[in-house]
Amino acid sequence: MDLNETHFINDTEALQALYGEPAPASLLKEVDHVHPHYRAFIEAAPFVVLATVGPDGLDASPRGDPAGFVTIADDKTLLIPDRRGNNRLDSLRNIVADPRVALLFLVPGVNETLRVNGRARISVDPDLLARFALNDKPPRSVVVVEVETVYFQCSRALLRSALWDADKQVDRTTLPSVGCMLADLSAGTFDGETYDRELADRVRKTLY
Repeated sequence: MDLNETHFINDTEALQALYGEPAPASLLKEVDHVHPHYRAFIEAAPFVVLATVGPDGLDASPRGDPAGFVTIADDKTLLIPDRRGNNRLDSLRNIVADPRVALLFLVPGVNETLRVNGRARISVDPDLLARFALNDKPPRSVVVVEVETVYFQCSRALLRSALWDADKQVDRTTLPSVGCMLADLSAGTFDGETYDRELADRVRKTLY
């Protein structure tokens, strides 16, 4: 794509001039701890996106469990169990290298989201792991987040996307299957048909 370089914004002064001053409410909503109102959102959320940064780049990883799976240890500390996954460890590698993290909490049916910024460490304390066991299976580790800023995000993005509108849900069969994508990305060296056929049972058996 051939883009006109003169139309890019390259400094914060130009950016501020384009957008103007932030709305007062957007500044009032930010605090340095988990306020009781914000606690309610975290406890109701079954899904959070964990964003990290490291020497090999950025990562944004979805995390999900029954609502309230992110535990509020105190108003400055969150605990996130790290469940079974694909062992790429992108998020965890980044945290080891750079503790800065950002969280985006979503609550089904609610158009406001909650954002948390802070610093994280990875704990393998046996007592802590046991605390988060599900189906008698503890997580491999727990991400301990030291909260620095917390604020809610207004509803515009989810309203525009109609994310919770059942009529807007996409039929999964209209998109490429996981096996199809893996087969094509591997130039046919990966057995995508077998992968698709066994996927549902494999996910069920390895959920925790």
